[in-house]
Amino acid sequence: MAGEYVYSIENVTRQQGVKTILDDVTLTFFFGAKIGVIGPNGSGKTTLLRIMAGLDKEYIGEVLRAKSATIGYLAQEPQLDPDRTVQQIVAEGGAAQQAKLDRPLAR
Repeated sequence: MAGEYVYSIENVTRQQGVKTILDDVTLTFFFGAKIGVIGPNGSGKTTLLRIMAGLDKEYIGEVLRAKSATIGYLAQEPQLDPDRTVQQIVAEGGAAQQAKLDRPLAR
């Protein structure tokens, strides 16, 4: 992977049983790129994003990420704690940002 790319997927194939979900996919992304994944239901969008996030490792091919890159992934159907309210779960997700907003301003 050249230093100019933040992320590269080379010849990735993902199968589930006899069904091929992704077939020989190659993509590269530049630093600062904004991307969208568009396609019909069942076309492999979620599978691609799970592979990119490192959550799905059952593929053939190569996935390369720049050392300085971080990956965030918000699951389409997250597993929620049934003992907590939606407000508590959302507050936890935004706690770091809220802490920055709550800091006193430097003078």
